[in-house]
Amino acid sequence: MKPVKIGIAGLGTVGSGTVNVLERNADEITRRAGRAMEVTRALVQDPRKARGCALDGIALTTDPKELLDDPEIEVIVELMGGADGLAHDFVMQSISRGKHVVTANKAMIAVNGNEIFERAHAAGVMVAFEAAVAGGICIIKVIREGLSGNRVNRLAGIINGTGNFILSEMRSGHRGFDDVLAEAQRLGYAEADPTFDVEGVDAAHKLTILSSIAFGIPLQFSRVYTEGISRIKPEDVLNAAELGYRIKHLGIAARVEDGFELRVHPCMIPEERLIANVEGVMNAILVEGDAVGPTLHYGAGAGAEPTASAVVADLVDVVRALTTDPNNRVPHLAFQPDALSDLPVLPIDRIHSAYYLHLKAVNRPGVLAEITRILGDLHISIQAIQQKGNGDSEAIMPIVIVTQVTREDNMNQALAQLSSLGTVTGEITRIRLEHLEWD
Repeated sequence: MKPVKIGIAGLGTVGSGTVNVLERNADEITRRAGRAMEVTRALVQDPRKARGCALDGIALTTDPKELLDDPEIEVIVELMGGADGLAHDFVMQSISRGKHVVTANKAMIAVNGNEIFERAHAAGVMVAFEAAVAGGICIIKVIREGLSGNRVNRLAGIINGTGNFILSEMRSGHRGFDDVLAEAQRLGYAEADPTFDVEGVDAAHKLTILSSIAFGIPLQFSRVYTEGISRIKPEDVLNAAELGYRIKHLGIAARVEDGFELRVHPCMIPEERLIANVEGVMNAILVEGDAVGPTLHYGAGAGAEPTASAVVADLVDVVRALTTDPNNRVPHLAFQPDALSDLPVLPIDRIHSAYYLHLKAVNRPGVLAEITRILGDLHISIQAIQQKGNGDSEAIMPIVIVTQVTREDNMNQALAQLSSLGTVTGEITRIRLEHLEWD
């Protein structure tokens, strides 16, 4: 059979890696897919720029129409990035022209995926997006297909390597956030503007996608509670270690009685948990199904060839399905389009969690009693409490409190009351604590 012709939009790190993997493993890929694949055109911003791959047989262009209007190109690989603008328009036009799409664009899928999948379903084409979440782990295929016999109850994951690198280095090197962030930027792990990574937006995009295929709900990026790691202090990392915990930036999705929890935030987890020991830029995702129990998926979440591995896996799936009945393909979001759940995503103030609190108060008789009274009046039980400092009267003394599980809105009220005390100074640090006993 004739090779399947592919057009790539974006020939940077991942695009070049995709070309390299397709070339290096061509025979193996053909044996798996049943047909050979050839990249024939690539959309780039600057055709003169040096590339990390050979360009034999690949025509470079700055005009999207040359890919869209090429009748021989059956599959488009979109690697430009961005939720809206050129990438979104290009994908929608590709679908309208009957071309299948493979993308690594988590922002576009999280924000506009409902519209894209509806258009693709009507056009009878596939949109594959394995590379959008956790690079080479292939977690989308795991949940969508490997665990399709399960009712997935919850998942928790380290799904941003930059944030995990920063927290790992803060712990192992006893360094501050700004210092480690600068190193991450020097090493190429963090962008010049690291906001999406360190403030949790990137992880929220990925959690949106994972929760949709896990629970069969529409993509709802705007409903994900998102909190970053830029306010984590070295003393919080040290306190966590003293208490037997590590701080990780987690994406958490859970099925609860009256809806779903979707949240991204720093989390203290017991140091003996497997996921607590994932270091550096690596990703790990813990998924619990009712039949299989807890499963942990670990690997490189970014990089040229780990991400290219997922892109090529999607290409193999698309080529295998080119001749199949569109109505019998694996649904984009795992569940049939007319069978998605309409249960709500709950606001963050309705979740239940334990908490770590770090505050500073004047060392004066009755102050600690007042703090514990406020917590008790709001039905917040204390699991552990530590007073730090030299004990001098009227000195500012750090206090660390670990609570038992309570509702978030109770904790919000407690923090407001504690902050209003004249004896409490500065900002109170609050980090949610998850025991992940299903690990």
